Amino acid sequence: MIELALLFLRLGATAFGGPAAHIAFMEEEVVRRRRWMSQEEFLDLLGATNLIPGPNSTEMAIHIGYRREGWRGLVVAGVCFILPAALIVGVLAWLYVRYAKLPQAEAVLYGIKPVIIAIIADALWRLAKTAMKTPLLAGMAVVAATAAFLGVHELAVLFGCGALVMLMRVRGTSTYALPMMATSAAIPAFGLLPLFLFFVKVGAVLFGSGYVLFAFLRADLVERWHWLTESQLLDAIAVGQITPGPVFTTATFIGYVLAGAPGAVVATIGIFLPAFVFVAISGPLVPRLRQSRVAAAFLDGVNAAAVALMAVVMWQLGRAAFVDWLTVALAIAAAIVLWRWRVNSAWLVLAGGVVGLLAR
Repeated sequence: MIELALLFLRLGATAFGGPAAHIAFMEEEVVRRRRWMSQEEFLDLLGATNLIPGPNSTEMAIHIGYRREGWRGLVVAGVCFILPAALIVGVLAWLYVRYAKLPQAEAVLYGIKPVIIAIIADALWRLAKTAMKTPLLAGMAVVAATAAFLGVHELAVLFGCGALVMLMRVRGTSTYALPMMATSAAIPAFGLLPLFLFFVKVGAVLFGSGYVLFAFLRADLVERWHWLTESQLLDAIAVGQITPGPVFTTATFIGYVLAGAPGAVVATIGIFLPAFVFVAISGPLVPRLRQSRVAAAFLDGVNAAAVALMAVVMWQLGRAAFVDWLTVALAIAAAIVLWRWRVNSAWLVLAGGVVGLLAR
């Protein structure tokens, strides 16, 4: 148990590069170095994470902990992977709240934001090549993007597209319409309980890359409820990129900005809690889920919609990030470096901050 805890504390404190990189680090540690499980068992767990909502790399940590040490391991591995990143983000959130209005801090964020757009675009390109593997899925992505631009709720887009693809494959028809949801809702009064429930909802329904998280955050926290500004959301995304561990610790930053340390704790627990529940429930069902034609079709539809939502949110955030020729040049340069040399995104974010500091 101590070895399990130390491993995931280290990964949570040092694993940069997003979910794909985190999973590669885990495979190196638990399959090749420690031989806790076979390559086939590791791949089974990886397949399971793609069939349930939530942050993939965090769910992999939880799965590994359960396989290694049972229910205690499930909790220890997940908490140890999340905790270092959450603490780092919490410290940065404290600095942000205290110093963000200083010219130096604003200059750093000025350079970071366009780099974030380039990183999202790079991830979007790679994910789209996998998600849109048939004309049906490519068409579904177009439908999802159109629905998102028209104001359809993100949950309706994700689950509607998943259901459509599932029905089309099972019944061999394409005559179903995307279900719609009301686009207006009462603005909840801000408090720790509404904040907790919002992040529980996000953690419980979010399929696809962690970048899809930003579409959910913007839609409710910025557009509908006005708890955050567009600039604050971009700053939260930037902090999520320059820190190790799960991208979902962006919730820690947002919680602190909105309600201090209690808000950070509440938001962090809320967004990660569903992952523990889903892994505990789905673990025994992995063999059947992986071979289910219906589950596979639903997941394909959800993934196509998730990529479309990423494209929409990238365009929306880009309007706030590109304020002059230098920010556009930074984004183009970051995109070229990512495409040509596959540099770790954390270095690009750091470089963007330095350029912003020098330019301002």
